[in-house]
Amino acid sequence: MIFITAKFRVLPEYADAWPDITREFTLATRAEPGCLWFDWSRSVEDPTEYVLVEAFRDDEAGSAHVTSEHFTKARGTLPPHLVQTPEIVNATIPQEGWSLLGEMEVPPRG
Repeated sequence: MIFITAKFRVLPEYADAWPDITREFTLATRAEPGCLWFDWSRSVEDPTEYVLVEAFRDDEAGSAHVTSEHFTKARGTLPPHLVQTPEIVNATIPQEGWSLLGEMEVPPRG
């Protein structure tokens, strides 16, 4: 799977609206057949920073994403709302989804 994390520094005047600004792009990406997840989080320390955690099934799915119409559109519509070019970590890892964090195992409840 291709695992990607990206930091987006949003201009302060757009920080609260970022989920709405990215909604069309987010929904279209989540609908891609090879998208495993595409989730935004907002920093608890910096309200202008959003982190995107995304994963795609394989290289083919990743290529389909970056050549999609909605990705092309986002390349034009999202940058005007940003302070700087987003930072990214992109890695191919040999698994198909999330693993459990064994060091914090939660016992059965109930």
